[in-house]
Amino acid sequence: MLVELANGLSQKGHDVAVVMPPQGAIEYPLQVRVIRTKGQNITINDIPRSNVIVSNFYTLTSVCEQASRAGKGTHVRISLCYEPVFLPDHEASFKSYHRSKNLVVLSNWQQQLIKLNHGIEGSIVPVGISGSFRNLGNRRSNKNLEVSAIVRIQEGGYSWHREQEYLIETFTALKKKYPRVTFNLISPPNEVKSSPTLQQYHLKHSFQSLRPRDDVQLNRFLSKTDIFVSSSSIDTASLPGLEAMKCGAALATVYSGGNMDYCRHGENCLLSYRHENKLFEHISTLINNPQLRHKIAIKGEKEAAKWTWNRSVNLFELAIKRFMNRR
Repeated sequence: MLVELANGLSQKGHDVAVVMPPQGAIEYPLQVRVIRTKGQNITINDIPRSNVIVSNFYTLTSVCEQASRAGKGTHVRISLCYEPVFLPDHEASFKSYHRSKNLVVLSNWQQQLIKLNHGIEGSIVPVGISGSFRNLGNRRSNKNLEVSAIVRIQEGGYSWHREQEYLIETFTALKKKYPRVTFNLISPPNEVKSSPTLQQYHLKHSFQSLRPRDDVQLNRFLSKTDIFVSSSSIDTASLPGLEAMKCGAALATVYSGGNMDYCRHGENCLLSYRHENKLFEHISTLINNPQLRHKIAIKGEKEAAKWTWNRSVNLFELAIKRFMNRR
């Protein structure tokens, strides 16, 4: 999202720069100036004088706020996730929300959560879907159904909220019930290489292992998927489900907070709360009921078309202009 916002603002004529330590990796095409710091951490001296200074993680809010108070620009925090809910350093991440009232959030759920906990009402800038994702029309009625889910690296404690053990248990049980259905696990290749847990998942003979090298290949995988499954129980904005909907897959998902901005149970997805343990039931329903599956897929694709990066960039631009005009 940061790359899309930076590139989008640059294309609109804004002078955008990204400040990064020397070890920072750029994994997406970044079309703006990159300023590499001399040390391993970003300091006030590394931040150039600007109209707006954007922090995107709780570890950066302090230095960005200090730079703002030193006259270097208006500090705006974009909260890509509500860190105190699922990251280990709860105290520091919670207190970081007291640094600045200029806040951008991704969803209604996240806005309400932060307002309840901190008294700050953030401006909503929703996620978008890359133009790389579209329905390629690769599904054929005479082939076996394909059910897909994305699984990510679990080591390090950053993926517990994805409920991947629950997902694997559900897929295993479903494969026994529907042996002719293909169940796909999708993961970035570099994460599979570095994660013993992901390697175990992908080595299971019950599942097909898919490791897309880029969004173009992921688009092809999603365009063959009949049912996409998301098991995450906490997300400020769940992008994989939206991408799958854009590619024409019917979505079965667990309530995660942020996905309620685009999910409507029974209309464009089947949705359940985690404690209900209904993922098995909902996927079975979509397997057994092609009319419902088709209806949900059509409605989901129509909804996903609204979620563009152009909309996100425009809303982000409006938000930072409002913050700059505050006294």
